[in-house]
Amino acid sequence: MKLHKFKYHCLNLERIVITGGPSTGKTSIIEKIKREGFFCFSEISREITLEARKQGIPQLFISDPLLFSQKIIEGRIKQFQAAGEVDQPIVFYDRGIPDVVAYMDCFGQSYDDHFVESCKIHRYDHIFLLPPWKEIHESDNERYENFEEAERIHTYLENTYTHYGYKIIDVPKETVEGRVTFILDKLKRL
Repeated sequence: MKLHKFKYHCLNLERIVITGGPSTGKTSIIEKIKREGFFCFSEISREITLEARKQGIPQLFISDPLLFSQKIIEGRIKQFQAAGEVDQPIVFYDRGIPDVVAYMDCFGQSYDDHFVESCKIHRYDHIFLLPPWKEIHESDNERYENFEEAERIHTYLENTYTHYGYKIIDVPKETVEGRVTFILDKLKRL
């Protein structure tokens, strides 16, 4: 019975990615979408960074970028798989699996075919891309990128999702409420 339920949800589940470079408003949008009653998976990179710090590794992204990326892709694959058990027709993700490859390409990291295959196998239905936004950009202990790097990351995200065959929906710069309304209205029309 549970397997049947899992198959049912996987076949009918719409997977929506909210992505963009650092400080584009993703987390605020995801939090608002949660308050609207939708199921959302949170970004996991801060969680991985904080866990590494507890283990005495101040900046895993810098000290072992491949391990950092491997942990992120594993976490995102787990989120993708866990969505099959969600009892809702739409699930939102704060970043998707192709984000990992986009970041690795952006920063010139080498990686094996596992990363590429993960992007090909785990498919999302709609990708909403947030543009770089200088007025809201800020760096902190887990977000190292300056605004110029954020712009570069945006380009890599756009190119990577396009490379994997996604049609990207650009989200305008406006209030969190306005952006959420834009996303939900767009989903109604797709």
